[in-house]
Amino acid sequence: MSQSTTRTLDQGQRVGHASSWTRQDTTWMLGLYGTAIGAGTLFLPINAGIGGLWPLIIMAILALPLTFFAHRGLNRFVLSGPTRESDITEVVEDHFGQTAGKLITLLYFFAIYPILLVYSVAITNTVLSFLTHQIGIDVGTGIGTRAVFALVLILALMSIVRLGGQMIVKAMSILVYPFVCALMILALYLVPNWSTAVIIHSGTLADALQSPSFYRTLWLAIPVMVFSFNHSPIISSFAMDQKRLHPGHEDFASNRTLFRAHLMMVVSVMLFVFSCVFSLTPADLLAAKQQNISILSYLANHFENPVIAWVAPIIAMIAISKSFLGHYLGAKEGMNGLMSKVLRGRGQPVKTERLDRYTAVFMILTCWSVATFNPSILGMIETMGGPVIAILLFLMPMYAIKTVPAMKKYQGLPSNIFVTAIGLIAISAIFFGLFA
Repeated sequence: MSQSTTRTLDQGQRVGHASSWTRQDTTWMLGLYGTAIGAGTLFLPINAGIGGLWPLIIMAILALPLTFFAHRGLNRFVLSGPTRESDITEVVEDHFGQTAGKLITLLYFFAIYPILLVYSVAITNTVLSFLTHQIGIDVGTGIGTRAVFALVLILALMSIVRLGGQMIVKAMSILVYPFVCALMILALYLVPNWSTAVIIHSGTLADALQSPSFYRTLWLAIPVMVFSFNHSPIISSFAMDQKRLHPGHEDFASNRTLFRAHLMMVVSVMLFVFSCVFSLTPADLLAAKQQNISILSYLANHFENPVIAWVAPIIAMIAISKSFLGHYLGAKEGMNGLMSKVLRGRGQPVKTERLDRYTAVFMILTCWSVATFNPSILGMIETMGGPVIAILLFLMPMYAIKTVPAMKKYQGLPSNIFVTAIGLIAISAIFFGLFA
């Protein structure tokens, strides 16, 4: 058989392998879905629906392209690495140099660490609300009470962390899918409580377009959407595995898996968001934001229904705990990486166990302090979590497309303009407090 014939057959087998859906593709689709859907989903209905129906409809339209194009760009960035084993840090250093590699490590830490603080506040508020409204225990609202409960809850979560990363991953994999199923069941369960309140409140589209609050709602909801659908920490591992599973066709195969995972995310999350919004009024959603609790905790307190009252906060506690544990692993990795770079720069030895202890103490003290003082959860997402994620997820890959030779083949796509615009809008929320 000639070499040309052999080459043609090999190419045909590769195309067939890339075009056929495999068990590994299903595993990754569910893994991407499970990574994205977590506690962030519980705060999206509040900001998405607080401005009425029209901003919600526009966000529903934006959700799929926002999620897919952004993660596709980051995935392509990792795929552009020189070897199959190149993770995102190595790709950054290869394309931009060691200094940029250090900067990306720093950004990753600040993309994950604020989210850990968000969940520290959220778990404290959820448990206190559950004790007060469902159990009937008046625990009070003083800062001393919050300090005690926050410390106990954070230490309890940190005790799980001590069991090791593998145990955390197993616990998360067990919890994520029952959580998603419960969320969908709750969304359908709320259907009999739907009303036209949000429709009446919203008025016509022309009225909405003339209202400054319409644009303000969209502006602040975009960082929350970025936060809620974000699964950028797993993209590096996903891209590396795609190189192994679909050599030569990894871009096509990974785009297919990403699209299906994102379609699942958008349909399920927006179903939950619309169900919550139609079950409540804009005033109810504003009250949930002011009470600084998740939508599930508010639903539990709002409806005189024993099923919702007990199931909703339990789902919220599971989701927040799962997300806290998962983000702790990332935050620890980022902080350990930063300390390691500093120590190596000074010529000092790096001892992983000691770094783990320092990181654990730092995380406990800062999470406890923030949970005690109870800052706005949505405010933290709008001004810290979402914008920093947007730098890594939206802007860095678009910058690479303009400057990195291996990615210049993606120049000229209309989606590049869209991704850049969304990233800039999300980052601009940092400055909202200066103009509010």
